[in-house]
Amino acid sequence: MRRLLDALVTALESLREHKLRTTLTLLGMMFGVGAVISMLSIGAGAETQALALIDRLGTRNVVIRSKQFKAAELDEIRKKSLGLSQRDADAIGEAVPGVELVAPRIEIDVYKILAAGAKTQAQVFGVGYRQRDVTPLAVPEGRFFDAGDELHHAQVCVIGAGVRRDLFAAGRALGNDVKINDVWFEVIGVLAADPTAATSVQGIAVASTEHEIYLPVTAALHKLDRDPTKAPLGELVVRLAPGGSAGETAGLIGALLDRLHSGAHDYEIIVPEALLRHSQETQQLFNLVMGLIAGISLLVGGIGIMNIMLATVLEQTREIGVRRAIGARRADIRFQFLVTAFTLALLGGGLGVAMGLGISRGVAAYASWPTVVTPWSVVLSLGVSIAVGVVSGLYPATRAARLDPIEALGAA
Repeated sequence: MRRLLDALVTALESLREHKLRTTLTLLGMMFGVGAVISMLSIGAGAETQALALIDRLGTRNVVIRSKQFKAAELDEIRKKSLGLSQRDADAIGEAVPGVELVAPRIEIDVYKILAAGAKTQAQVFGVGYRQRDVTPLAVPEGRFFDAGDELHHAQVCVIGAGVRRDLFAAGRALGNDVKINDVWFEVIGVLAADPTAATSVQGIAVASTEHEIYLPVTAALHKLDRDPTKAPLGELVVRLAPGGSAGETAGLIGALLDRLHSGAHDYEIIVPEALLRHSQETQQLFNLVMGLIAGISLLVGGIGIMNIMLATVLEQTREIGVRRAIGARRADIRFQFLVTAFTLALLGGGLGVAMGLGISRGVAAYASWPTVVTPWSVVLSLGVSIAVGVVSGLYPATRAARLDPIEALGAA
């Protein structure tokens, strides 16, 4: 231990004597480590968003969505098919094996949402009462609507936490009425706060529930005006029984819908399980590419350490000769230079960690993009930094240890 402490003190004194050179070398290591941490944190944030989206969609679900068409194309499509409807939901539930339930959803075109003298903007959806079985919707206040509400076209709604703030502030929301377009709906539930930002994977977007309102699908269809050219339903979420194959079920659903829609491809089938695999593969590739780019920065920093160590060997040739003459072994000389390289790498790595954390927080604040700094990314980047530093210092240390004492003493 005493030997290591003496070597560290000597290394710090040597680095302090050459402040400019040391600073430039530290910058190289700092930028490399900072790049590794910030790149990995951005990648981890993207993965977190993707997993949140897939969690909303559900890995045991198959999602069927109506396609959007231009007016000219829509006329031709409607000659064959009216689009997704309750008939499709019933047929899938009856004819496709391994289906646990089918939950319909439709988005309402909204031009006015107000209550108690306040107004807001939100997405309004008509959904089945079993929507909570296919997507996570926590209702800490009140309740979600039930089969009776859906059966009787009840004018009730469940609102997001953001809608509640906009319309009722800190006051009570349950039991109050909300006017959606020209129809009043009673608030029977408030969704849990959802601070996550809107996200998407492979073009599939899922927004936060903060500014969403849910109505019974029957009330949405029968009591709110809709564009008659649009499909009766915007989406069907098919929940699979445990152990069911999402890929096989999606194939069966596609064959069934082709017959029901007379060959009109006015829908798309999304398999979240496949999205998850694709997302993971994309994320692995992203991490590899970003890691290689950041690794180049670390390599440049390592070259800087080798450069400063070689210069130190040349400058301390006579000192090395003196130490050898009074009994220092080659291993002692090699150890001293390796400790100096280690110290440089450790200092640069520590500064790089601080820089990486700062960049990650800056990106999150400026771009509203979630970044996640994981412990393993810090350990990895710091470990690689130290390894690069020690390896870069190995050749100069070996060269210093091999100096002939007599020649070293005779050096100018």
